[in-house]
Formats: sequence, C-alpha cells, structure tokens
Amino acid sequence: MSAWIKMISDEEADDGLLEALKLARTPHGTVDNVMRVHSLRPNTMRGHVVLYRAALHDDANTIPMWLQETISSYVSILNDCPYSLANHWANARHLIGDDEKADKIETALHARRPQDALEGAELAFMIYAEKLTLRPGQMEEADVAALRAEGIDDGQILEANQIIGYFNYVNRCLNGLGVTTDGDVVGYYAET
Repeated sequence: MSAWIKMISDEEADDGLLEALKLARTPHGTVDNVMRVHSLRPNTMRGHVVLYRAALHDDANTIPMWLQETISSYVSILNDCPYSLANHWANARHLIGDDEKADKIETALHARRPQDALEGAELAFMIYAEKLTLRPGQMEEADVAALRAEGIDDGQILEANQIIGYFNYVNRCLNGLGVTTDGDVVGYYAET
C-alpha cells in the first residue's frame, strides 16, 4: 500500500470498512490502492466503486472494451497519471491483442498524436477526450456533432463522456494523494 495519506489494512478495518472493501475487491481478490486510499472514508470508497463500474465496466456500454480502455489511457496520459495509465494501458494492450498495433497506438498517444494510429470514430473519441480533459470550458455543441459525423450515436457519446469525466476525477484523486501501484496487481487481466 502506498499513498501520502494513511490507508487502513484489512486486518485493521472495522465492519463498515470491511463491507466497503468487499465491494471494492478485484477479480484477483485484492483491493487496489485506488480504492484503498478511501479507507478513512468508506462512503467515498463505495461511491467510487459504483461510479467506476458504471462508467467503464457496464454491460450496456457499446463502445468496444479495448477502446474504452484506450480512451481511459489517453486521458491518463494527458493528466500525467502513471497509476491509471499503468492499469488501463495494460488492459487496452491485452484487449487489442496485437502487440504491433498496440505499440503504434501507445506511441501515438504519448506523442499526443492519436491521428498517427487511429482514424474515424476511434480518432474522434480521442479528439473529444483531449479537448474535454485539457480545455473543458471551451466545449461546444460542434464537438458532439463531430462525433455524430463519425457514426457515433448519442448513447456512445454519453459513454465516452462518462469515461473521460471519471478518469479526470480519478487521475486528480490519485495524483493529489500520491497513490502508487506498489502492492497492486496491475491490470484487470493480469495473472496472479
């Protein structure tokens, strides 16, 4: 466990915290630092878990999972959040399933040139993510119209908006509390 504030271990947790930790457990059976950093306030942990799963892992989402994870990764690059980037790029790379393609996308995103690896709707999502992350006060209806012009429906626009909004929230929480991946199992698909 690693952060600039105290995080409570399972062994030290009271019943209320144990309930929140149970909700926050990963498929690996662990609680990642991104959630454990809330251990002093279990209510925010519960809220964070619900928001995360609704934005990124909801079965109703129709944006392909690899692209959801790539959007997440790009927002984390733009916010210089190594914690989220480590986890979500590992997921994106796994879901892309093609190392050459993944390398090309990763290089393009780090260069802030998604157009070097993506096109069409995929690129439109990255353009939207960049503007919403770096210049939120400059958003205008034309930004949504550009997504529609690439065949993206309003439900998918909402999905992307929520993923981008969530990662802007969590990147700031993680960076502001010095949370690291020390002790975490990095990536949803990692083998333990």
